[in-house]
Amino acid sequence: MHLKTNRQRRTLRPVVAAVLGALIAALLGAGSILAADSAVAKSAEDALPDQTNAVPGAKAPGIWQTDYKQALAQAAQENRRILLDFTGSDWCPGCIRMEKEVLNQPDFKKFAARNLILVKLDFPRRKQLPPAEAEQNRKLQQKFDVEGFPTYVLLDPSGKEVRRQLGYLEGGPAEFIKWARVGN
Repeated sequence: MHLKTNRQRRTLRPVVAAVLGALIAALLGAGSILAADSAVAKSAEDALPDQTNAVPGAKAPGIWQTDYKQALAQAAQENRRILLDFTGSDWCPGCIRMEKEVLNQPDFKKFAARNLILVKLDFPRRKQLPPAEAEQNRKLQQKFDVEGFPTYVLLDPSGKEVRRQLGYLEGGPAEFIKWARVGN
């Protein structure tokens, strides 16, 4: 009987793991969030007028980008602040919660589109970033002395740090917008 039970356990383990993985993905809504973000990003880029003086490769307002140097150039040209989001997008509970409850909310997106250049500096565990992006993120983590996730660093248009927030900020989009407005 003991042998049969072990055999049954070995057979059920992959099934249980698959079911748990699907449940976790459904609870986090990872697929739908990513799909929604890419759909929003695409429609926002399509709706923008042609900008002859734009920084080459610059992203549309309110769209997360990953190229720090490009963001600095865009911020200087548009005289906007930069929000750096140091995140562990696929493993950090506070990062995932902040993404869902604040950064993906319409109020924050509207504020960011008008006021910020958004830069996501990701440190995932389950997916692999392009080598250049991963290296850039590690260097920026050291430069800004980031020791925990999520960390939000607000920079002025010249790239000088204005303030930072370590961890999830309670209060939803309104509180985070208030945090980002300080000093304006």
